Amino acid sequence: MDADTREKLEASAFRKLTALLRHRTDIQNIDLMGTGGFCRNCLSDWLAEAAVEQGVTLGKDDAREIVYGMPYADYKARYQTKATPEQLARMAASVALNAREDALDEALDESFPASDPPSMTAPR
Repeated sequence: MDADTREKLEASAFRKLTALLRHRTDIQNIDLMGTGGFCRNCLSDWLAEAAVEQGVTLGKDDAREIVYGMPYADYKARYQTKATPEQLARMAASVALNAREDALDEALDESFPASDPPSMTAPR
């Protein structure tokens, strides 16, 4: 597959993911973090980082609006609930799994969003 086609496919998958996350407002960011180690804010941060890499100005608020489909403050007021101690504990454990893989950031940079990071479930 050529690079241009791959980039178009990855962009399409990103749009579908953000559309799903906009629709599923019942899924809290803390729950995404607790199970997957990433959330809507992570996606918007990665989008802003990609913009910088391409020489495009995209502020944090603008990136979040792309991912959330509305200003972040509006989303929080409408849909975000207070995190429970259990959710916070799950998130901490999940985020720790991200940190144990030294090459995770590099792998994400090379493959996001088309593939899973390598070795996330590899035995220690």
